[in-house]
Amino acid sequence: MAERIEIMHEKNMQKETSKQLILGYVFKVLVYLFLILMGVIVLFPFYWMIISSLKTLTEYRLSVPTFFPTKIMFSNYADAFTTASLGRLFLNTLYVGIVSTILSLIITILSAFAFARLEFKGKNILFAGLLATMMIPGELFTITNYSTVTNLGWINTYTVLIVPFLVSVFYIYLLRQNFLQIPNELYLAAKVDGTSDFKYLCKVMIPLSLPTLISITILKMMGAWNSYIWPRLVANDAAHRMVTNGLRNAFKDTTGDVNYPVQMAAVALVSAPLFLVFIFLRKYIMKGVSRSGIKG
Repeated sequence: MAERIEIMHEKNMQKETSKQLILGYVFKVLVYLFLILMGVIVLFPFYWMIISSLKTLTEYRLSVPTFFPTKIMFSNYADAFTTASLGRLFLNTLYVGIVSTILSLIITILSAFAFARLEFKGKNILFAGLLATMMIPGELFTITNYSTVTNLGWINTYTVLIVPFLVSVFYIYLLRQNFLQIPNELYLAAKVDGTSDFKYLCKVMIPLSLPTLISITILKMMGAWNSYIWPRLVANDAAHRMVTNGLRNAFKDTTGDVNYPVQMAAVALVSAPLFLVFIFLRKYIMKGVSRSGIKG
């Protein structure tokens, strides 16, 4: 009798284990199906951009859209590059992005070091005030900033594209949190040895915080590349246009019609650098942000 009970118990255990395994496989299949569906939804606009950039204008205007071009037009990319003067737009954007990133890094590093290590009157109140400004939407400053740069005579210059956005409270906060992870004993030992604050910053804190600095550099460059509203307001001349506001009217003919396939090709060319940055440098972004959120 006892053996029968034990056998029945083992069978029930096997059935329960098999049931759990089946449920586990079903759950995994549902999760992967959901992820695949979300991936298709996210990637479909980019797929549509690519195939649209390879179509003829006649095929693009068909009432029933095609999901693959009947005739592949790689010449659209060459036309986009010459029609919109993309070379000039790329150079302008790179110049603004590189200069603004370098200057912003200098300001961010010095500010974060001051709030993390130096002691001065009103430090906590000042830092709290800076954090409070993060709750104010940036669009609210557009009118006052525009009035200020107009009075300074900066309209249609590189200065107006660089200076107003050199200070980022978020980047200062991010780097300050990373600096706080570095043991204060290192700073005190360096001061005993007669090391200056600037030398300690360059020799110790910056090397230890390199992942966060790389993240800030990447995010700042991406921000400069994606900026649209501000360049559209203050830099509309041909010499200072950037990739975001230089494509708006570049593909209209004399009758006002737009060559959409060529425009899509230009958008694909402009988006390509950001895709490459995300694909090859995403681990640095995640590593830098995750390190700044942990104090230990």
